[in-house]
Order: sequence, then C-alpha cells, then structure tokens
Amino acid sequence: MAGHTDFVTSAAYSPDGQRIVSASYDGTVRVWDAETGEAVRMLAGHSDFVTSAAYSPDGRRIVSASRDRTVRVWDAEAVRALAGHSDFVTSAAYSPDRRRIVSASVDQTLKVWDAETGDCRATFYADAALRCCAWSPDGKVIVAGGEGGYLYWLRWVE
Repeated sequence: MAGHTDFVTSAAYSPDGQRIVSASYDGTVRVWDAETGEAVRMLAGHSDFVTSAAYSPDGRRIVSASRDRTVRVWDAEAVRALAGHSDFVTSAAYSPDRRRIVSASVDQTLKVWDAETGDCRATFYADAALRCCAWSPDGKVIVAGGEGGYLYWLRWVE
C-alpha cells in the first residue's frame, strides 16, 4: 500500500478487520481498506511527525499521537486535540471501555484523558522518556515502556 511520503511509524487493524489505520512522519494518518489495500481517507491536522495511531474498541474513532505534543481524536465529523504534554507524544491508546485514552510522551509523563470531554484525568511521572503505552484487556492496568529499559505498570482506579 503506497500513500505516505515518509516513514510509517504505526499500523493497526480496526476491530472488525475491515480497515487499517497508519501513522507517518509525513504528518498524516491514513485509513486503508484491509482487503483491497486502497486508501480510504487521509486525516491531516498534526503539525509534526505522527508517531502512533489506533482505533477505539468500537471502531468509530481513531486516536493519534504526534511530535507536535498533541493527541488527536478523529471521528467522521470532527477532530479534537488533547493538549498538555510538553514534548512530543509517542503513543496513545483507548481503554477497552472507550471512556479513557492514555498517552505517553518524551516529556516523561503518561496522561489519562477523558475520551468524551478531552479533560486530562491524571498525569503520571516517569524516570525517562516514554515510548509506548497500552491498557490491559480489562482496563484496570496501564503499561508504558521508556528509554533506559524502563517498563511501568500502573493500576488504574477511578
């Protein structure tokens, strides 16, 4: 599948397996038909490299992370920017219940956002730049990986 004009940094299937979302250093997020490989949609709005993109569990939204220090939530009608990191965002992921988004950043923070309002619900501080993050399948634990070989495990309690 050709379409991005620079390195592809992330790719993920939609929950139904019909689409693939990809992120790139070209500053875009692209949606692809998983069967034909045809480009379906280009999402532009980040002002720097896009480091990560993933579908929400219901497949209705896409979350992306960027070196522009934002996380963006995309749906069919609009995009919302979640701003609060002080350096580039390396990874973002939806919680299994779709209510929260976690983001990891080179600024050594992990942030948990309300997926509907965009409000930052919590900030966790790490000992090194963070490069990836994910929720456990039950939504009770967040893991994050960082430079220097660090792996963080955080229990999420509301």
